[in-house]
Amino acid sequence: MSIISRISAITFKEFKQLSRDRLTFGMVVMIPLIQLLLFGYAINTNVRNIPAGLLDEAQTFQSRSITQAILATQVVDFTVSYQSVKAAEQSITDGEVRAVLILPRDLDQRIVATQNNGATGDLTRQALGQWIVDGSDTIVAGAIRSLRSMPLNELSPGNALPPPPTFEVALYFNPEQRTAVNIVPGLLAIILTMTMILFTSTAIVRERERGNLELLITTPVHSLELMLGKIIPYILIGLIQMTIILGLGRLVFNVPIIGELTQIVLVTMLFIAASLTLGLIISTIAQTQLQAMQMTVFILLPSILLSGFMFPYEGMPKAAQWISEALPTTHFIRMIRGVVLRGASIQNLQNDALFLILFTVIGLLIATMKFKKRLD
Repeated sequence: MSIISRISAITFKEFKQLSRDRLTFGMVVMIPLIQLLLFGYAINTNVRNIPAGLLDEAQTFQSRSITQAILATQVVDFTVSYQSVKAAEQSITDGEVRAVLILPRDLDQRIVATQNNGATGDLTRQALGQWIVDGSDTIVAGAIRSLRSMPLNELSPGNALPPPPTFEVALYFNPEQRTAVNIVPGLLAIILTMTMILFTSTAIVRERERGNLELLITTPVHSLELMLGKIIPYILIGLIQMTIILGLGRLVFNVPIIGELTQIVLVTMLFIAASLTLGLIISTIAQTQLQAMQMTVFILLPSILLSGFMFPYEGMPKAAQWISEALPTTHFIRMIRGVVLRGASIQNLQNDALFLILFTVIGLLIATMKFKKRLD
């Protein structure tokens, strides 16, 4: 038998084995397909329709004209109005909006003064209002800052006068616009997603491959007890990783940690539980550890690209946002950035917390039922 014949026989055997492994074959097709769609369609750094608030103390025709001119840029979308600066600042802390435009009571006087200065050749400019911005996301903050010098020619008929000054911009939580401030809390979410899902996705499969599953069947341990026993040790590992990432982020990159430690731990534990539960679901589906790792990668890619870690959530199309909302990583990134960088509490982020709790409970029930089905 020639060398070519032997190699051909092994190659044929390998192709036949791959054709029987439907999950692996599916990953060969789906992973490049998903990456192509995510990078080509869903990923967009040109942020539009950023949720913003409006505090219009002037309530005049001029203030409404300015508001409409800003909306026409499609950079922001005014979703809520406020009656005080304190309420506006609290809304940014809670993550309800990314920025708030404040138009003062003397807006009309400022416009007239600017026009008069322009008529006399005085280039002195007075800001018409102020943006207060969540500066923790540098891309979103940069998009808002682009409105700082936007022309408002409708306030100067015939363009005979220089366009009036626009707005001051106050960047909260990250005035220096350091990328590390935004990256480090998000990196915690990505690392926990990768390690927690990978650890538990191989848990049941490893027991099956080693022949230990038959021994567990003969014990009085219930399926739910087995699932809980599998994930509890990894909770401690996740907390250790949280300490390392946030600790080094504070020491090396000087990332501010504004929130309370108890809030940070509580939020992280909610996400660890959700990630471990997702790993358990994978472990009840996969037949081998290789399949479990492939499915982990399948979950990890959207978690990195669609969660708001690398690209702003507001820059994604609606279809991608719907997928993003189904990922635990998306909700955790909102929570951990809110707690660490803005000092928000879990009560302020209760919608995201509720999602992680429901995800954990439902996921644990699904993993338990799938495990029972396999034993039968």
